[in-house]
Amino acid sequence: MATDRLQFHEMGIDDRILKALADLGWAQPTLIQEKAIPLALEGKDILARARTGSGKTAAYAVPVIQRILTSKQNVREQAVRALILVPTKELGQQVQAMIRQLTAYCARDVRVADISGKADLSAQRPILMEKPDVVVGTPSRVLAHLSARSLDLQASLETLVIDEADLLFSFGFEADLKGLLCHLPKIYQSFLMSATLSEDVQALKELLLHNPVILKLQGSQLPDSSQLQQYSVQCEEEDKFLLIYALLKLHLVQGKTLVFVGAVERCYRLKLFLEQFSIPTCVLNSELPVHSRCHIITQFNQGFYDYIIATDEQVLVDPTTTAQAAEGKGKKKKKNAGRAKDKEYGVSRGIDFQNVSNVINFDFPTTVESYIHRVGRTARADNPGTALTFISHTELPLLVEVEEALMGENAECALKPYEFKMAEIEGFRYRCRDAMRSVTKQAVREARLKEIKQELLNSEKLKTYFEDNPRDLQLLRHDKDLHPAVIKPHLKNVPEYLIPPTLRGVANPMSSRKRRRREKPKPDGVVRTTFKKDFRSKNPLKSFRYTGGRSRGGMAGKS
Repeated sequence: MATDRLQFHEMGIDDRILKALADLGWAQPTLIQEKAIPLALEGKDILARARTGSGKTAAYAVPVIQRILTSKQNVREQAVRALILVPTKELGQQVQAMIRQLTAYCARDVRVADISGKADLSAQRPILMEKPDVVVGTPSRVLAHLSARSLDLQASLETLVIDEADLLFSFGFEADLKGLLCHLPKIYQSFLMSATLSEDVQALKELLLHNPVILKLQGSQLPDSSQLQQYSVQCEEEDKFLLIYALLKLHLVQGKTLVFVGAVERCYRLKLFLEQFSIPTCVLNSELPVHSRCHIITQFNQGFYDYIIATDEQVLVDPTTTAQAAEGKGKKKKKNAGRAKDKEYGVSRGIDFQNVSNVINFDFPTTVESYIHRVGRTARADNPGTALTFISHTELPLLVEVEEALMGENAECALKPYEFKMAEIEGFRYRCRDAMRSVTKQAVREARLKEIKQELLNSEKLKTYFEDNPRDLQLLRHDKDLHPAVIKPHLKNVPEYLIPPTLRGVANPMSSRKRRRREKPKPDGVVRTTFKKDFRSKNPLKSFRYTGGRSRGGMAGKS
């Protein structure tokens, strides 16, 4: 029972932190917070595995802040007392935001700095010279500052946290992490937080932890079917585009949705395809500036956008390697090499997308861990969610691997077939083919360059202006049409005769309301139906205009 659980006020936490927790609306701790916070306050090293969205960030942030407040009662000298290592820049900014929320009533006593961004070391040095109490950063950036002697941890560090520990090695930080160790004191408290307990996490445990308490909470890495509905549908390349069109245009998928693809090129191809049907989307990938990526995530969480197309890039090219390879392969390759990818990019991992109703795997993830991290963006905390995965016949072995991993922990986590009759939407196929003819390789290339140039402008040249005028930043949108492809106006609307009869009640719930609006009651109580006398009414094909309705979230249209 909930009443038997340990509450925040029973943990010996400072009143200022408790007040901040109340402001966040957290009435009681999650399971990971209930177990980890008291152990951390006792000074124990912790290795915690809990699924995504379970509150891991606050589980280490609260004891880190509490320890700093306790230390400052005895020693007022300003020093870096906590180091939090994250695999991506986006997660670094998220952690900093969480700590600032938790220190709302003790901001003078606990200062936090995020150095994971792309700014020059010299630009970040003044921030570190002020010795913030908590430093958040990627291993490579922290090591660079330690090597440059703008950061010193030997004398003052009390706590080391590694968030999303299972991703650090896969993001290529193994050498950086080992290089960090010689800059740390001999005694400090360590927390390793992870969604999975992989071999990499075990290696980190041996490297950093001393007699740790191991918390394996929530036996399955994803919620069960009462909270998270997981579906799969087998479809080949053309059918993927047909199905995503039907799901989004007919509003069979309702609520905020993340669509994952496997490459940057696929990201823009899908965006341009949906643009043909006036479906606005944002893209997130490793080529965009970090400020733009974080701003897109913030606005998505605030409800500015319904759809984000995100790349989940397993192998991100090292820009220096790409440049060296390009030197011997002609000018054309060298030109492409200039479009460097950010190896510290990651939006499927650890980022707290808020109120996501659906995750669609347009391209199947290449590993079980990647599937878990993608799907973990929905059904966070106690919220419901839906995951739909598109699978081609060549990817069936990967599906078997994912199902075996999930069912091995909990049979309730299995993927169910999405019983959608493709024959019902066959009438839309010609429209999709028509749209795809406009989405050429040249159009994708132009869209890619246009988006990057525009986001660089937003990120760099306007940065100072937006710092002085923060309200104007809300007006900056990232889901505008790129329009390198020819837009065919007739694709914007959906003729009602194309909507399958079984889907009309779900796909076009506004039609009856629209009809009622046009009905005018007479004094005798008889209702007469009137029609607008305009040019469109003479042409029955032009008189049908699709308007869709929305609900809180989820997927409809299963037969």
